[in-house]
Amino acid sequence: MTISEYIAAIDETRRSAYERLLTTVTNALPEGFVCIMQYDMPTFVIPKELYPAGYHVTPELPLPFLSIGVQKNHISLYHLGLYALEWFVAEYPHHDSTKLNMGKSCIRFSNINKIPYTLIEELVSRQSVDDYIKLYESNLP
Repeated sequence: MTISEYIAAIDETRRSAYERLLTTVTNALPEGFVCIMQYDMPTFVIPKELYPAGYHVTPELPLPFLSIGVQKNHISLYHLGLYALEWFVAEYPHHDSTKLNMGKSCIRFSNINKIPYTLIEELVSRQSVDDYIKLYESNLP
């Protein structure tokens, strides 16, 4: 499945919010990240040309950084560098009145009218490819 096919398959009620989130992320990410289909959803990765070691769990795959998926009841933003950005939890209430629905590296948006695009833009712009590689390597087992 291609990224375009993935987007076309999204329910019409959530497609425009998804596309806006994808565009927000695409425009805000620092140079070097590339969007591909990985894990059955659009995923921004550090290409193997920049980080040949790949992802330690599956070294033949490029190092994932962020994915955006659609689930049955929400849009998910999987940010693998999120655990290092503690400010996000503190900053979220200033951008949205809903309770933060977050797992280890996943932010779930159940209400498509309450996605804090400006905060997401700031979140994804905070880590360069080099910053993320250093963080990733410092947390390897």
